[in-house]
Amino acid sequence: MTVSYFEIAHGCKDLPARAGKIRTAHGVIETPVFMPVGTQASVKSVSREELEEAGVQIILANTYHLYLRPGHEVVKTLGGLHRFMNWPHPILTDSGGFQVYSLAKLRKVTEEGVLFQSHLDGSRHFLGPDEAMEIQLALGSDIMMAFDECVSYPCDYEYVRRSVELTTSWALKCTKYKGRGPGKVFGIVQGGTYPDLRRKSAESLLELDFDGYAIGGLSVGEGFELRNEMIRVVQEMLPEDKPVYLMGVGTPEDIVEGVCLGVDMFDCVMPTRNARNGTLFTRTGKISIKNAKYVDDERPPDENCSCYTCRNYSRAYLRHLFMARELLAYRLNTIHNISYYMNLMKDLRQAILEESLDRFKKSFYERQGS
Repeated sequence: MTVSYFEIAHGCKDLPARAGKIRTAHGVIETPVFMPVGTQASVKSVSREELEEAGVQIILANTYHLYLRPGHEVVKTLGGLHRFMNWPHPILTDSGGFQVYSLAKLRKVTEEGVLFQSHLDGSRHFLGPDEAMEIQLALGSDIMMAFDECVSYPCDYEYVRRSVELTTSWALKCTKYKGRGPGKVFGIVQGGTYPDLRRKSAESLLELDFDGYAIGGLSVGEGFELRNEMIRVVQEMLPEDKPVYLMGVGTPEDIVEGVCLGVDMFDCVMPTRNARNGTLFTRTGKISIKNAKYVDDERPPDENCSCYTCRNYSRAYLRHLFMARELLAYRLNTIHNISYYMNLMKDLRQAILEESLDRFKKSFYERQGS
């Protein structure tokens, strides 16, 4: 039975890929969708209007960072995250589990949650499932993530097994907050790169009947094929009437593969971080704008792109800005990269609706190799 907030518009005949719609209090999201990362209530270097022009439907913000600065109670007092950052569209908030794993200077995992030291000033804090949900409720996000433990790669089987049990126990506590706000709650399937533990994690979370399910703990060093295997193992177990979210992934190639495997939602810092490092995504592959060969290149970054940057600026000018370390370089590069990702998602959705995803995938790889 299809839940009211998620509707599948079309599913592929020969692949798990599907095009759908997620309804939230702040608008409808067409899937498959990519969410730019606005970790600290800001997608770095670009404004709301620039995101809207690029076609962004939903952004991701982070519980850990907003808890530390400026504080979730401050955001709540100022009207919630949407009003605070002047973003009237949907927002998904990560629970902070990955940031505690990757950023905390010192952490201790307990049955109740995680004791950690802030990466900002070394101050001590505690974050558990109750705290993660309370923070996200204060922020007022449309989609909230259950608190989980993200393990490193590679990781000992026995540690991952215990981690899966811990994540499940935390997920159970998170379900107690269902109904306390308009936001939906997604459970996160963990299990490292062990198929049996992935299945165990998925089975346990399915019993809790989350609004959607995320595949976490990937893109942490495992190879391309192994990642796809883990996605396949989990996706086959998840209900068709719930959104599937692949966390922290990834490259355009990762996204094409993920969509073909049935994933509906993606996020990653890659388009914005690469923009700030001078790498631009195009239909024919990545280019490094700092390369000397662009010093007098009058072409736009991508002649097939109609974004603000490509309509108005040349590769030569963008190279000049980047080499001179002008702040405008980061803005213009970011606008282009986010536009590229948004256009990729539109093309993937259209290919699903037209039953031409196989042809699109073949053409995509041919262009990338040109």
